[in-house]
Amino acid sequence: MFRSLRVHDYRLWASGAIVSNVGTWMQRTTQDWIVLTRLTQHDALAVGITTALQFGPQLFLSPVTGLVADRVPKRLLLSITQAVMGVLGLALGVLVLTGTDTLVEVYGFALLLGITAAFDAPARQSFVSDLVGPDDVSNAVALNSASFNLARLLGPAVAGLLTEAVGPGWVFVLNAASFAAVLTSLRFIHAPGVDVGGRPSRSFKDIGEGFTAVASRRDLLIVFVLVALMGTFGLNFAIYASTMAVLFGQGATGYGLLSSALAVGAVTGALLSARRPAPRFSLLVLAGALFGIGLLLGSAAPSYLALAIVLPLVGVAAQTFMTTANGLVQMGVGREVRGRVMALYMATVMGGTVVGGPAVGWVANAFGPRQGLLIGAVAGVLTAIVGAVYVRRHAGAAEPVLHTD
Repeated sequence: MFRSLRVHDYRLWASGAIVSNVGTWMQRTTQDWIVLTRLTQHDALAVGITTALQFGPQLFLSPVTGLVADRVPKRLLLSITQAVMGVLGLALGVLVLTGTDTLVEVYGFALLLGITAAFDAPARQSFVSDLVGPDDVSNAVALNSASFNLARLLGPAVAGLLTEAVGPGWVFVLNAASFAAVLTSLRFIHAPGVDVGGRPSRSFKDIGEGFTAVASRRDLLIVFVLVALMGTFGLNFAIYASTMAVLFGQGATGYGLLSSALAVGAVTGALLSARRPAPRFSLLVLAGALFGIGLLLGSAAPSYLALAIVLPLVGVAAQTFMTTANGLVQMGVGREVRGRVMALYMATVMGGTVVGGPAVGWVANAFGPRQGLLIGAVAGVLTAIVGAVYVRRHAGAAEPVLHTD
């Protein structure tokens, strides 16, 4: 399960990334909470807009950011993006501490973070596969997801406690400080590929190679379709957790604990994925079905405790789905275009919230938080149905071809 940790450079990266990821989840949780409870009167649509601004740039900038990830040395690119995100977190913290923050300003910081993350995400995703050998890529991807979701387990709970104890401004300041850990780990990594860039870009054809790599492969294209459906209408956890916490009369701590309940399942799902020798398409179908069932149960939860008990199942299903899809995509293309393909992948996952976040937020506002969860449940079931139909029609070629470079 933990075989990638035998690699020195991967251990360094993982140790720095977990600290930074905890800070990032603290900021995300607190940002959504102040939008919902401090800057608006429980407006779920405003939370959806914040989410869309933060993840939308990954949709619109993916052709450029993927090419940058394939051309610029990854250590240099990640050092720049991580430092910029730290500065943005510090600036937002100062605004909140001085009481000068407004909804428009939070929107602005969400957008700037989104632009920076659009350059960071494809480099970070493909960077992991550069640190380990080809036999450990699937394991490294799964452990990276486990680290991210362990941070999602700790971050929201810590953010909720600190928000009530010392105020949200200090949460943003602590997030800014957390980036020092990943910047330090980057400094001491010595894998040969991290300081090597690709050949210079000479035409728009270079930008389009990521699209071509996916469009020419029916097996990968269906993975992108399933991820788009799940990412747009299913993975809106900030809206689910915040609106249901308000429905059950909970404060910031209660909201953070619901997010952490999701993360308990997500960590479990990622570790289970790490045990598998290779990702399999059939797991996407199973995970989609379990995700839909879990959110359906959550929408009918009679109490806060019942909802908290159900959410780990949702987390296991969601993480199994996303880790499997990530592994299939990374291992389905060659290293020379992996950054561009991963940019498209991240655009599909995160960029879908440009539509899905506000839409689910509007449903939660107009019809209630439970109906917002039902939208996600339907997305999970439809994902499973579409995947099952593909498997039935293409039984001999349902599993994508995996590269070992």
